[in-house]
Amino acid sequence: MPNYQAVLFDFFGTLTRPVQRGAAHLGTAELLGCHTDTLTEVLDRTYYERATGRLGNAEATLRWVCGQAGVHPSDHAVRAAVASRHRAVRADTRLRADAVPVLAALRQRGLCTGVISDCTHELPAFLPQLAVAPLLDVRVFSVQVGRCKPDPALYLTACGRLGLAPRDCLYVGDGGSQELTGAERAGMTAVRLAAPDLAEHMVFNADRDWRGPTLSTLRDVLDLVDAEVIGVGVG
Repeated sequence: MPNYQAVLFDFFGTLTRPVQRGAAHLGTAELLGCHTDTLTEVLDRTYYERATGRLGNAEATLRWVCGQAGVHPSDHAVRAAVASRHRAVRADTRLRADAVPVLAALRQRGLCTGVISDCTHELPAFLPQLAVAPLLDVRVFSVQVGRCKPDPALYLTACGRLGLAPRDCLYVGDGGSQELTGAERAGMTAVRLAAPDLAEHMVFNADRDWRGPTLSTLRDVLDLVDAEVIGVGVG
């Protein structure tokens, strides 16, 4: 019978509502002198290269993206575009209504909480300003670790920072980046958030063959933890 000591969450689409690139991204393309469709295609195609952080800081990464898009903006334009992209990604990020209550309830139960996210430079910069920040014991970002899900390094980094074994941790995610398979391979119990609104979520490398347990709302995590049996209250 599982006896979890921590619940670790994916961020985008799990603690947040579905993410799509909003209108604010148009300003970034304009600053770079790049057609929006071209920039979007490059961003989609290079997501994992950028999310590892191996291309350098946010400015260096965006300059590399410009090279991929065939544009050569000035240093001033690149710096302005970095700030514009930060604002655009932040504008796309809307916490789920139950994110804060669920995290608070888990901590009241004596469990640790954390985020493991594939992301580029923007999320580590603005997450400290979000309402969930004080409720997270650990934050693991691919852009800082240098690996993306489903690489076990991300999950094991979170465990190491918490001083816990993977078997002590429950992982909750929407299934992007084959994160659920990755969590299981790392030794965690994994459960998929299958909220109806996720049909509108921008996702890469989805865990499409996942046949494990699912939750329909984030709040269902509390029932699962209280039951201490994976599969009770889970469809």
